[in-house]
Amino acid sequence: MVGMAGFSIERKSQLEGAASAEGLAVIIDVFRAFSCAPLFFHLGAENLILEADTDRARGLKVSNPSYILVGEADEIPIEGADLTNSPTQILKKGKDFFRGKTVVHRTTAGVAGVRAAFRVGCEVLLGSFVMAGALAGYLKVCKAERITIVAMGSRGLKKAVEDEACADYIEHLLGLKNDYDHIGALREIICDDVCLKFTRGGKSYLPPEDPIFCLQKDLFRFVIKVEEMEGLLFGRPLYVDGEIIQDGLKGKRGLFL
Repeated sequence: MVGMAGFSIERKSQLEGAASAEGLAVIIDVFRAFSCAPLFFHLGAENLILEADTDRARGLKVSNPSYILVGEADEIPIEGADLTNSPTQILKKGKDFFRGKTVVHRTTAGVAGVRAAFRVGCEVLLGSFVMAGALAGYLKVCKAERITIVAMGSRGLKKAVEDEACADYIEHLLGLKNDYDHIGALREIICDDVCLKFTRGGKSYLPPEDPIFCLQKDLFRFVIKVEEMEGLLFGRPLYVDGEIIQDGLKGKRGLFL
């Protein structure tokens, strides 16, 4: 598929798709990794480390007790984590908890997809409904010749309607789909088993409020790009209010608080 600016866009899914992505990869995880990621910066975090390996993620926390470890494995909170991968829990902690801190984020689908795409040489952006508008804006101006949109799906192994719908929405914003129906997408998502795991309640680590946040469109005005530094993958705000920035949050902190 060819975009309005002449770039090539390909759709893929799950970990297999992330591992075969090319060019600039948009890794989508709506429930819940990359709905959580922009929240960390919004609440004042200085750094975001994306670590797919559970033991390494815990090791970073042990070596740096001031780090905040947010993580799950197959949705179950990992041992030693300060929080699980829940926007509800993150919002309840608030700005005082996150301000100035480094967050280590470990998830089964989204963060693992980031690592897989990065390993095959892709530039990587984080994708979700809450950042979709900013993502589309960046994709229109970034001059990438090839873009792969990867909907990570349930645990990275099975397609998920919320991630596929988010990919559809981004394509719609890019002018590639004229018939995107968000109400129709919501109907499918909220009746799907993945969403029902939250809304049926019964598990404290799957709050029923999480889908309410994750399905909001265009809450954040920035894009998060993945960069490698000293063997670790960091998420960095790159594109804020239509402006490409070079120094992360430098001079931009007021946009997020």
